[in-house]
Amino acid sequence: MSTLLRKVWDSLSTRSISSSSNSISSVDQMTMYIQTASTGEFDRIPLDIFIQILKILGPKESAKMSLVCKSCKFIVCDNRLWIYFLQNQNEPWDSTFFAETHLRSGPLRMLSNSVSDLSFMSIFGQRAQVPGAIIIDGGSGYCKFGWSKYSAPSGRSATFLEFGNIESPMYSRLRHFFSTIYTRMQVKTSTQPIIVSIPICHYDDTESDKAARAQLKDAIHSALFDMNVPAVCAVNQAVLALFAAKKVSGIVINIGFHQTSIVPILHGKVMHQVGVEVVGIGALKLTGFLKEQMQQKNIYFGSLYTVRALKENLCYVALDYKAELSKDTKSTFQIASEGCFTLSEERFKTGEILFQPRIAGMRAMGLQNAVALCIEHCHDAELMVDDSWYKTIVLAGGSACLPGLAERLEKELYELLPSCMSNGIRVLPPPYGVDSAWFGAKLIGNLSSFPTSWCVMRKQFRHRSRRKFMW
Repeated sequence: MSTLLRKVWDSLSTRSISSSSNSISSVDQMTMYIQTASTGEFDRIPLDIFIQILKILGPKESAKMSLVCKSCKFIVCDNRLWIYFLQNQNEPWDSTFFAETHLRSGPLRMLSNSVSDLSFMSIFGQRAQVPGAIIIDGGSGYCKFGWSKYSAPSGRSATFLEFGNIESPMYSRLRHFFSTIYTRMQVKTSTQPIIVSIPICHYDDTESDKAARAQLKDAIHSALFDMNVPAVCAVNQAVLALFAAKKVSGIVINIGFHQTSIVPILHGKVMHQVGVEVVGIGALKLTGFLKEQMQQKNIYFGSLYTVRALKENLCYVALDYKAELSKDTKSTFQIASEGCFTLSEERFKTGEILFQPRIAGMRAMGLQNAVALCIEHCHDAELMVDDSWYKTIVLAGGSACLPGLAERLEKELYELLPSCMSNGIRVLPPPYGVDSAWFGAKLIGNLSSFPTSWCVMRKQFRHRSRRKFMW
């Protein structure tokens, strides 16, 4: 086979470029070009065999083939060939396809492109040249950071314990936060663009909340550009989690460290005018409630980290809470240096407080009620002719990874809402677990159009800041 391929390549590459021809519109026409292109003994090679040869040759040699003659150019540029090459790279093809068809034009033009208008040969080449980006996802509990070319975040740190509340737009705090991450990554600030997740905060559509959001974003840009970062892309954390699920519109439920946010998003933009719902129960409350249950049963533990590990490995959400109470749900998990821990009803009672906060003595709205309220507001707002945009609900955050949560919430919503609103609702578990927002940023950082279509450049920001100051 290798000898045959060499003969094919030698035969084709020695031919001069043929005269211009009419554009190709079908497989039959492409076959005709092969038969009349004067490619020596391979004049009548079947199209499917020719494509297989190109696949074996690989992208670099296939690109060279496009220079041989007109017929080769039309065949080599066929989207199917380059989709094949993209499918055989490290990143999942469905994520690459979503990113290039929905995100490559940037945040202001986030509508689906026609696939027929895209040249995947060009996209393949551009993606190979993209420098990648540093990604910093500073969640309310934990910060994940790494390079977009990596398969996963390279490091994590406890955001709140190390840096305090980074949602507060204090320049010095943000500067310290970013400097620490860069030091840990051992990367020079001037070498790569950066993608930063903006914390979900300042929820309302009031003038004061708009100003607070703008101030936080401005502080992020100022801190990074003063550190000599060449380009900055700052995107809302909920939007990034939605991208990770390969959606640009939907509702993101982010179970954060202190509270849970229900965020409606349309074409990549948070719909503050529709209303972001907030429930005062987060990961810390869930861990605290499990701790109380363990103490009541005289189950001794070394630290809150032990309780958190038990929550992550043993706890789940029951589809039917009352039925679960009559079952034997005992399970054991071993923690190094502390031994084995056995939990029973604590396993599902912990997650149940999201739906029935009163179990933990809290006066708060249940998650299902808050999400139903958000859906009603989306429905009443009539932002789109098609109301399916808000019927994809994506879970995000560490505690959102509790098994059974997506199924239980979907069931509750179908029971709470009228059929006109509930039909078609799908609740998706976190697409990449605790790292969903980071992976959403990774899609942007590896785009063929990055950083041009998504980033603010340092020069742009300085120019805009000077104009603002002059006004």
